[in-house]
Formats: sequence, structure tokens, C-alpha cells
Amino acid sequence: MTGASAHRVPVLIAGGGPVGLAAALELAHHGVPSLVVEPREEVSWLRPRAKTTSARTMELFRRLGLAGAVRERAALPVAWSDQAVFTTGLLGREITRFHGCFGLDLAGDDLVAEPGQQIPQPAVEQVLREAVARSRHARLVTGRTVRTVHEDDDGVTATVTAPDGTADRIRAAYLIGADGAWSTVREAIGVAYEGAADERPNFNIVFRAPGLAERVPHGPAVHYWVLHPSRPGLVGRLDLRDTWWCIAQGVTQEEGEADPLALVRGLVGADIDAEIVATDPWKAKMLLATAYGTRRIFLAGDAAHLNPPWGGHGFNTGVGDAVNLGWKLAAVLSGWAPETLLRSYEHERRPVAARTIAEAARNMATLAPELADPRLAGTDAEFAAARPAVAEAVQRTKHGEFHSLDLVLGYTYQGSPIVAGDAGGRLPHRWLAPGDSLYDRLGRGFTLIAGPSATGAPAFAKAAADHGVPLEIVGDPQAAGLRLVRPDQHVAWTGDDPASAPEILRRAVGHLD
Repeated sequence: MTGASAHRVPVLIAGGGPVGLAAALELAHHGVPSLVVEPREEVSWLRPRAKTTSARTMELFRRLGLAGAVRERAALPVAWSDQAVFTTGLLGREITRFHGCFGLDLAGDDLVAEPGQQIPQPAVEQVLREAVARSRHARLVTGRTVRTVHEDDDGVTATVTAPDGTADRIRAAYLIGADGAWSTVREAIGVAYEGAADERPNFNIVFRAPGLAERVPHGPAVHYWVLHPSRPGLVGRLDLRDTWWCIAQGVTQEEGEADPLALVRGLVGADIDAEIVATDPWKAKMLLATAYGTRRIFLAGDAAHLNPPWGGHGFNTGVGDAVNLGWKLAAVLSGWAPETLLRSYEHERRPVAARTIAEAARNMATLAPELADPRLAGTDAEFAAARPAVAEAVQRTKHGEFHSLDLVLGYTYQGSPIVAGDAGGRLPHRWLAPGDSLYDRLGRGFTLIAGPSATGAPAFAKAAADHGVPLEIVGDPQAAGLRLVRPDQHVAWTGDDPASAPEILRRAVGHLD
């Protein structure tokens, strides 16, 4: 990319974080080229940001052949812990705990093709960058920024600049704005956020503390919540060596930067020796874009929605955006779906983001400062007197934060213009044999799952051939009737009437007239 000449690509993606990279890989999954433009030359490892990759996101990564690579890069093996412990300090007294957090206990369970995974966002991003580098269809250009965007009837023209001020013009059929909370693309199409911010400050710290892990009395956990009244927050491990993260709640940037080591020592509950690696002040935001795009420009990830981190849903929701939008753009560009299919993107994904924001906000309503009873820091007798009520409050108010599979796996596109009747949910999963997932049998396009008594499969096969829609038929001895499954593993229709096959298929690919 040099000079002022116009380069052409089917899809231009502004932003090469996990969402932009996932969108490029989804397009590549369907054989559609894309160009990702990202200002950062390298992945930043100092601020790990998201740490929870949900079971649903791991299923989507499995679909792209990346789940194994993500787990190999994770410093905390999925079997290491599924616990969240509430204490008076990392080295203090235990108040209560949760088991089976974040879907980390679901390995081999029929409910999911993949359990969740604790892994810092930069590690996930590196896996995705490497996958793009191997791809025949996706390309990542770093050190460049999408500065201006102009849409016309036939496509989108973007100006991409380098640090030295040189510029290129990129011409694309479609553009995805995955360029974060300060999205240039969102501003260019005149879309605003609506919502609010939480005024309570938080201060993230990454630190190294050799020997600290051996002193923790609570066993392995993915979160240690500190309910000490004078030093509330969270602590967790970034690896199984010496690197940790913590969040000091109610601490301003000025307070945190003045003495981050004191904050670490307060949360640990001892004057440990620690090296401060990075700090990051932040406030939670609950923001949703008023629209998800135009005819040819679409928003995804943080450019479309921001939610508090409590529950670990942020970047996972963005990956869901990328897959939903990616298969639809690929279908249109490959010629087997009309452009009207793209209208369903906002209809399907915006309600998911709204629900996610609402649930994360509920999780945020009760944090460590609200749960800390002064007696917890007192004598053994005072702690014993306070503990039952605090433990009950923790279990009542925080259960949904650690056990949110109804949101992670249970969101539905029912009511979408391209979904029929009561369908729209994720295809129920089961294992056909050890390591052999029902999801592994699904095609890259649509899949018709046919039970032994179903008679409509030939009618669907003919309708798909007539309309050029990629369709695979999978026999399932345990299925009742027929299920038409979309490329994103959501069910578009269930039934057993072969006469309606052409109409059902046309609707599922976006013929809305």
C-alpha cells in the first residue's frame, strides 16, 4: 500500500483487534477476500483487557479451526480452575466461593462443543493475527489508519494513512468498522452512542510477584475477590509463573499512579515485593450505537457497543457480531444471497448487545465495596459473625456474573426477518463420539439436519440447487423432523413439510420481498 492509487478489495475492515480479525477470518472461511487495516504494529501485551473467552466464542473458534491454538496459548489451562473465591485479601480469610464459573467446567459436556477459556485478549489477538497471515484470502496491514470514509451507490472509498502522512485510497464493496470505542467509521456515518457511564473509578495493575502463588491459601481460582472495606477489588493470575493482574475498585487515576505498589499490597494483604508492569485507569460504560450501519458500511464490536466487564462478555459479543455479519457479507458477495440479507445484521445483533449491556450493568450494581462489611477485617469472632450474611449476599448478587450460560449460549434470533417461527436459537449440541461434535458435521454454508422419519431432504436439496445456495444434508438418528441450520450454527427453521422448502430457503438467505 503506497501512493495515492486506489486499491480494490471486496471488504475493507477498519480495526485489527479481535473483532476485526475474526471478521476477516469468517469471510476467509467462505472464500471471500478482505483487507484489515490496524494502526498498531504489534499486539500490546501490557494491558490484558478481556481475560474470558466464552464457551460460545470457543465454539466459533473451533469452527474456524482455531480453538486448539487458543488453548495452547493460554497460560492457564482450562482444567486448572473453574473457581471464584471471595476473601478478605489474597492471603486472607475465605468468605465464600463459586464453582463452575464461565463455562470452564464443561469439557466433554453435551451442552457445548468447547468449554470456556481463561486467556488474556492479547494472546487471542496474536492467534488471530497468525491465522490471517496464513490465510489465502485475508490480509492484515499494520501501521495504517482508516481516516476518511465515503459511501456511494456502488461501494465505499476509504483513505488510509501512514504515520508519515502518506495516504492510499481503498475501494471496497463493503466496509466493517471494528475500530473501537472512538470509531472513525461510526462518526463518518453519523451514528451516535446512547447510554451512560458508571462514575466509579477503577484502576488496573499488572504486576510480577515471585513466590506469591505458593502463599495463597485458597487454592487455584480464576478470580479472587477482595472484600476488605479499605482495599476492595479483584486479583487473578495471568500465568502459572509470577504474573498477576488486579483491579482496585474506587481508585482514581491520580491515586493509583501515586503508589500502585501500595494498592497491590493492600489487595494481597501483605507487604510483598512486586514489580509493577503496567497500569490502566478506567470507568465502565454502557453504550449502544443507535444504528449498526448503512447499506454498505457496518459497525461491529466496541464500535457498536460497550458494556461493563463484569461477566466477561465484551469482546465475546464482538466476535458474535463478526461471525453474523461475516457469513452474510460472504453470501452476498458470492452471489447466493441478495443484499437484503444484510438488513438482518442489526435486527439480530443489536438486541444481543442490549441484553448483554443490561446484564453486565446488573453485575456491576454490586461490587466489592458494596459487599465489604467492616467486621470482616476484625477479630476472628467479628469475622465469624459477619461472614454468613456477606456470603449470602455474594451468592445472591454475583451468581449470574459467573454462571451466565443463558446469555452466552441462549441468545436467540427469533423474530428476525430471516428466521421462521420459533427457530433462531443456537443448534443444540451433543457429542456423537468422544471428540466428534455434531457441529463438526455442519457445512460452511447451510446444513439440513434430517431425522430418520423426515421426508423433505430431497426437496430442500433441489431448492438449494435451483437457487445456488450451498447446502449439506446431515442425517441424524436422534433428530425429529428437519432443522435448517445457518452458517453461524443458529437454526433458521424447524419442521417436516417439504412443500415449503423453496420458500423457507429463500427467506433464510434474505429474500424478504
